[in-house]
Amino acid sequence: MPSEANGARTDTHCPYCALQCGMSLTATAEVTPTVEVAPREFPANRGGLCQKGWTSASLLDSPARLTTPLVRIDGELRPVSWDEALDLVAARLTELQAEHGRDAVAVFGGGGLTNEKSYLLGKFARVALGTSQIDYNGRFCMSSAAAAGIRAFGVDRGMPFPMTDLTGADVIVLVGSNPAETMPPFLQHLQGAAAKGGLVVVDPRRTPTAEQADVHLAPAPGTDLALALGVLHATVAEGLLDEAYVAERTAGFDDMWRTVARYWPEHVERITGVSAADQRALARRLAGARNAYVLTARGAEQHATGVDTVSAWIDVALAHGLPGRRGSGYGCLTGQGNGQGGREHGQKADQLPGYRTLADPAAREHVARVWGVEPDSLPAPGRSAYELLDALGEAGGPKALLVFGSNVVVSAPRSQRVADRLGALDLLVAADVVLSETAAMADVVLPVTQWAEEDGTMTSLEGRVLLRRKAIDPPEGVRSDLDVLAGLAERLGQPAGRFPADAEEVFTELRAASAGGPADYAGVTYDRLRAGEALHWPVPEADHPGTPRLFLDGFAHSDGRARFVAVDHTGPAEPPDAEFPLQATTGRVLQHYQSGAQTRAVPELADVVPDAHIEVHPDTAARAGLAAGEVAVVESRRGAVTAPVRCVPSMRPDVVFVPFHFPGGQRANLITNPVLDPTSRMPEFKVCAARLVAARAAEQEAGEAL
Repeated sequence: MPSEANGARTDTHCPYCALQCGMSLTATAEVTPTVEVAPREFPANRGGLCQKGWTSASLLDSPARLTTPLVRIDGELRPVSWDEALDLVAARLTELQAEHGRDAVAVFGGGGLTNEKSYLLGKFARVALGTSQIDYNGRFCMSSAAAAGIRAFGVDRGMPFPMTDLTGADVIVLVGSNPAETMPPFLQHLQGAAAKGGLVVVDPRRTPTAEQADVHLAPAPGTDLALALGVLHATVAEGLLDEAYVAERTAGFDDMWRTVARYWPEHVERITGVSAADQRALARRLAGARNAYVLTARGAEQHATGVDTVSAWIDVALAHGLPGRRGSGYGCLTGQGNGQGGREHGQKADQLPGYRTLADPAAREHVARVWGVEPDSLPAPGRSAYELLDALGEAGGPKALLVFGSNVVVSAPRSQRVADRLGALDLLVAADVVLSETAAMADVVLPVTQWAEEDGTMTSLEGRVLLRRKAIDPPEGVRSDLDVLAGLAERLGQPAGRFPADAEEVFTELRAASAGGPADYAGVTYDRLRAGEALHWPVPEADHPGTPRLFLDGFAHSDGRARFVAVDHTGPAEPPDAEFPLQATTGRVLQHYQSGAQTRAVPELADVVPDAHIEVHPDTAARAGLAAGEVAVVESRRGAVTAPVRCVPSMRPDVVFVPFHFPGGQRANLITNPVLDPTSRMPEFKVCAARLVAARAAEQEAGEAL
């Protein structure tokens, strides 16, 4: 802790979800220095924080904190100096690329990295390493909604309006979202609709959010798309279509209707389990609202048909004339802290800064000019996240992987396969704040700064660029990710200064690289952010006020029209059968975040929820010979999760739920299906065929098999 900061208050933002709640940090001058967290007034949280936010400072001085580089020697991770660690990494990367080619080295980033880190990581991969093999864990989060937004509107900004606009809504439809546990302060923005009886939640589980809704629709997992088509059919068949809006502001309706005409509500009821009456009621509710919103989240997106599912709900919003109208719209609730900015500036396999496309020659020329390299030197798009992880150590696949801000051993689908691939590498390097399950497998571990120990910008779920400020100094021996990248780049032969380590200097370069792109940050400066300006991208000029509401004057397609997209329901890639008769789905709990590597190290959170559990209907448990609290096993064709049973009467009898924050044999992603959406390359996290057995029975069966 810095002595000069003792007693000083720093206004900043929470390190967790994309809500980016406003908070203040105060470093105390006690015998054991601590950092006190207090909420502050900010539009996102209006003075509130969730449990994760209140306890966020606990990790700053946690015993779990990494404070020295580690190198694996004789099978054990041992402390070394920074020079030793970076020299070793650079030498091994150089050797592997000399022997196997540039793509022998891969980079994996994270949606929690600041804009500056995301930007410099993409530049580092493509310039210092010259590799095409870079992607990030945001591929597992927002990629389906991003792809659907681009094809419907011409650009992707998760929420193309300020979240405070939701307060005036009469109706809000939440599809696959549980903000009561994932981002509790967001519930304040839903209270206006709830007070009017207009909060609708679409979710297979009766989550804490669904408990607060006026209407809860519980489709079978993997059938959200069909439900949207049923609501669309009812909208048209009952004369509820906003015909003037469709004629003036959209294209593609006729093609869409040719598919939707087959999805009359009674047919959809047989697919989803949601009654035809409820489908028609939702169509009427949207049509009768003065202001309405349709919001999707991971429950709709994490499917092999995630892009089409989101497109179907966007079609619903377009049919009712919501997008591009003040007080109404469609939006996506981004999950990770920088889930929006993290996908805009180049750590995704096919993108360059400013949300440019790597395959676009003009984009390559612009960014190459900023970077001082030749456009032809930039590699082509590489593998998507799961495909990259799946290829590690294989013939023709990467031999080395650098991981920044991600814990793929827990968070990736078919996680045992991913762990096996990591183990096959010649070199695994992890930059992290704690020894996550992925870092524990690494050959080199680099301890890096946390949110309160560095400056950097984040872009919230509404496209607002925020300055997260340094409040304290990091522990001795800890460096920033930017410093790590700069040090490696120079060791790899890059000119001094090409990779700055100062966040504001990196951001200045990012502004130039993003200029003219869809996500244009050219007019955003640290000074404007320090002054408290609310800057939603695009901000093309230094005197531009920002764009809090996109699409009011037209959509980003060349003709200014939004696109209806014709999509069809195919169902889960792996439907239940006689061997695996249930459907397993995954999600979060209030106390934990993402893979849990951070929150499991916070005693106040880990003590409340120390382990995973398996939620099932009491009848489902009884059929498996299980009572509440007994240890059970959820098995799929890929693996098994072992955890105590929790009987929940509101659960669908054909569904089991497992939270995904936990390691070892409790990893939900041991069972998840890695089949990918053909457009977004999103894995199907949210549904797979499964069976439930008592742990004692599973052990007996395994013993007999031996």
